[in-house]
Amino acid sequence: MRAPLGDFADVRTAPEALDLLPAPVADAVRAWSGPVPADHLVFVDSDPAVADTADFVAAHGSELLSASANCVVVVGKRAGETRLAACVVPSSARVDVNGTVRRHLGVRKASFAPHDVAVGESGMEYGGITPLGLPGGWPLLIDAAVTDLPYVLIGSGRRRGKLIVPGKALLQLPGAEAVEGLGR
Repeated sequence: MRAPLGDFADVRTAPEALDLLPAPVADAVRAWSGPVPADHLVFVDSDPAVADTADFVAAHGSELLSASANCVVVVGKRAGETRLAACVVPSSARVDVNGTVRRHLGVRKASFAPHDVAVGESGMEYGGITPLGLPGGWPLLIDAAVTDLPYVLIGSGRRRGKLIVPGKALLQLPGAEAVEGLGR
């Protein structure tokens, strides 16, 4: 099998790579339903030492830069209540935490979630967090530019390996919403 993007030696459909995915991501792949079938989600194995975007692109193909997205966990607070959400933006952009995210969550203050919170609540490795398999009830805000991509490279839940999925498939995820201007 060949990946729709990049140059990878080990490529398989996500349902064929369940043993390489953390439990919440594997469970999300098993439960996948909707117009984009699960076998259109592709897992590419990679060295964790090149997991960061710039290194990954250098190792696996320059076209990945314009098709890569990052998923970050944010925390918002209002009147003593804490709200967690995930945001997916192009890798070349930064999440507009203090503007778009804060307003969308209806909180007075928003920030990136601390490392231990992001990892502990998502069940995924820091630097590999993906929108697949996030806890139920979390809003999943996706920059509209990401959903417009034919394919997008995202984390796999671990620093080893990535997922390549049709951009529109991300809108099938629980709590997903396309948001204009989420990334700046």
